[in-house]
Amino acid sequence: MKTSLNATHDPHLRSWVASANEAGTDFPIQNLPFGTYSRGPRHDRRIGVAIGDRVLDLRMAKLIDTDDMNELMAQSPAKMSALRAAISQGLAEGSARQAEWEGCLSRQYAVNLHLPCRIGDYTDFYTGIHHATTVGKLFRPDAPLLPNYKWVPIGYHGRASSIAVSGQQFPRPLGQTKGPNDEAPVLRPSQRLDYELELGVLVGQGNAMGEPVDMAQAEAHAFGMVLLNDWSARDVQAWEYQPLGPFLAKNFASTISPWIVTMEALAPFRAPFTRPEGDPQPLPYLDSPANREQGNIDVELEVWLETQAMRDAGVGPERLSQSSFRDAYWTVAQMLTHHTVNGCNLQPGDLLGSGTQSGARPEQAGSLLELTSGGKNALTLANGETRTFLQDGDAIILSAWCEREGFTRIGFGECRGQVLPAR
Repeated sequence: MKTSLNATHDPHLRSWVASANEAGTDFPIQNLPFGTYSRGPRHDRRIGVAIGDRVLDLRMAKLIDTDDMNELMAQSPAKMSALRAAISQGLAEGSARQAEWEGCLSRQYAVNLHLPCRIGDYTDFYTGIHHATTVGKLFRPDAPLLPNYKWVPIGYHGRASSIAVSGQQFPRPLGQTKGPNDEAPVLRPSQRLDYELELGVLVGQGNAMGEPVDMAQAEAHAFGMVLLNDWSARDVQAWEYQPLGPFLAKNFASTISPWIVTMEALAPFRAPFTRPEGDPQPLPYLDSPANREQGNIDVELEVWLETQAMRDAGVGPERLSQSSFRDAYWTVAQMLTHHTVNGCNLQPGDLLGSGTQSGARPEQAGSLLELTSGGKNALTLANGETRTFLQDGDAIILSAWCEREGFTRIGFGECRGQVLPAR
C-alpha cells in the first residue's frame, strides 16, 4: 500500500493555534497525532489531537462520537484520512471553526495524558541490525548474527500489562542472576539495568484469524507509531534467556510516548528500502514494489539521561546517543506481514516494537549494553558521574522527529521513564 501526499502535508499550512507555528515544535498542523487524555483524576478519558502546546478534544469539536481510541483505530485508512483532513481544515488559519473550537482546547501541561489506547498484545521485533551485530559480538565474536537474522523478522511476545505512558516510574526489578564465580543463582535486584531505544507500531484495523495480511495491504493495518523504551535487566536476561528467550528481564516495565503519529503524517518522510550488496533479498511474501520504493521511514532518534545529581544541581539531561530508524533491517510492512503469515490475528491497539535502533557507529548505540561494551567501559558524563548501567533515580528520555527539505518538521513528543530503588 503506497502512501501519498495530500493537502494536510502542505508546508505552507499555518494554524490559528499560535504555538503550532513555532519553530521546532513537535506538533505543527502537519502532524496532528492522536492520544487519550483527561482533565483531572475524576474526569472521563477523551480522545484528543496534539496541536502545538494544546490538545483538541475531538468529541467536543463534533468530529467523532466515541471516546474509545481502539474503536477509532479500527476505522479504514480512508475514513481516518478524511478525519485528519477535517481536523487540519478546522485548525488552519482562517478556518470558520476557530471560534467554535477554541473552547475545545486544553493546555497539554494541564491535562493527564494516558496510554493512547488499550494494548491487548505486545510483540517485540529485532529489526536493528547494528544493535544485533554489536550485542552478538559480545557473545559470539566470530558469528555475531545468527543464520536466520537476514531471512526472518525475529520477534518475541512481550508483556502488555506493564506498558505505561511517558512519566512511568518503576522499582528496580528483582530476578535470578548467576555470576561467573557464583556456585548457584540468587534472587537479587538487577545490577545491569538498561534501556532500549525503540519505535512502536500500533495496529489499527485487525485481521481475522487464519487470514494473513499481504505486503500490499500491510500498512493499511498500521495506525501509527510511538516511541518505546523496552527496559531490560541484562543480568537477569543472561541467566534466563535460553532456551525460550526473554522473560522476567523484560516484563517489569515498558514505556511509550502518549501521542500516536499516524502513518499518513509520516508520508513525507518515506525512503526506499534496500538491502546491502551481498545480503539475501526478502522472500517473496516479504517483498512488494511499494515496500522497495518507500518502505523505510526517516525518523531521527535520541536518548537523554537525567541523573539525580543533575536534578539536584539544576542541570538539564545529557544526550547519550542519536540514531535513525532508516537503519532498520525490516520495515513496518514486513513486521505486520510476517506476524500474520501463519494466520495470527492482530487486533486494534496491538503494539509491535521495532527492537533497539542503533546506528553503525559506536556512539549511535541505542542501549548502555552497547555504549559500555557490556559494562567494560564506563561512560563519563559531563558532571563527572560515570555509568555502566542505570542507577536508582536515573531517568531516560527518548525523543524523535522527522525532518526533510521542503516539508515541515514533525516530532513524537517525549518518552520518559525513571528507575526507583528496588522494593
